[in-house]
Amino acid sequence: MAELLEIKGLQVHYPIRSVFLNRVTDHVLAVDGVDFVIEKGKTYGLVGESGSGKSTIGKAIVGLEKPTSGKILFQGNDVTKHQQRKKIGYNRHVQMIFQDAMSSLNPKKRVLDIISEPLRNYERLSYGEEMKRVQELLAIVGMPSDALYKYPHEFSGGQRQRIGVARAIATNPQLIVADEPVSALDLSVQAQVLNFMKEIQEQFGLSYLFISHDLGVVKHMCDNLAIMHRGRFVEIGTKKEIYENPQHIYTKRLLSAIPKIDVAHREGHKIERRRVEEEFHTLKHIYYDAHESVFDLKPITPSHYVALSTVSQEVD
Repeated sequence: MAELLEIKGLQVHYPIRSVFLNRVTDHVLAVDGVDFVIEKGKTYGLVGESGSGKSTIGKAIVGLEKPTSGKILFQGNDVTKHQQRKKIGYNRHVQMIFQDAMSSLNPKKRVLDIISEPLRNYERLSYGEEMKRVQELLAIVGMPSDALYKYPHEFSGGQRQRIGVARAIATNPQLIVADEPVSALDLSVQAQVLNFMKEIQEQFGLSYLFISHDLGVVKHMCDNLAIMHRGRFVEIGTKKEIYENPQHIYTKRLLSAIPKIDVAHREGHKIERRRVEEEFHTLKHIYYDAHESVFDLKPITPSHYVALSTVSQEVD
């Protein structure tokens, strides 16, 4: 499978300034050196708690955050520079679905204008062609044609997210960065949106970077996963490797937090969560250095990497 996007040593640091003289006294290491590859037609999952840096990676990829260092390569082209992005039409090929659909849609614009905006930026269509294309996009996301002249506040959360998806696929992108696209929706609507995203992936051959803190949702969507904590990857691997053979204590902690519906074994699940939590605190030195920073990744298999202090501690 051909590589679509490659991230090399990506860092995004935010300066902390003093009140006096506005001098830079320190930095917040939101993203501190990550590497990964997204292949064509595949879904790459990025999982971590709030503040781990996963959304910052997504914003850096689409150009909403400026990287401090590192490279973002799209089909071999370094798109960390604005001139190169413009030269290859990068923004047309890489789009984003935002977590909060309501705030990502202009409340003063009709759906027609919201979905037409990327078409007007990158396509030269007549009014009739533009109208036809918008109607096609609404049909793809399962929205009625009379939605054209309505405003965002007239729709439910799930419908607004569908409008966001329609806008994202308007220019036939190759990669969509989905930043927690269903976290604000109820469970029934979540399932509808996720199944729909898989359908259009198969239909258009899309690649996804799927960002979430919900391992249950990611399991449904992704081929490969990266678990992120404190700005770095603690474990990367295939879906099977992460769920069936987790090695990093933070990964185990996230997996143990997934709600279980097996009421008969509820007490056993509670004991297991307590055991993992205790292990997290007692064995932290294996997985984090003296400054509580994440160690470098080390290979267990050709596709499974874990951040550990020594190679001999790779496997339980």
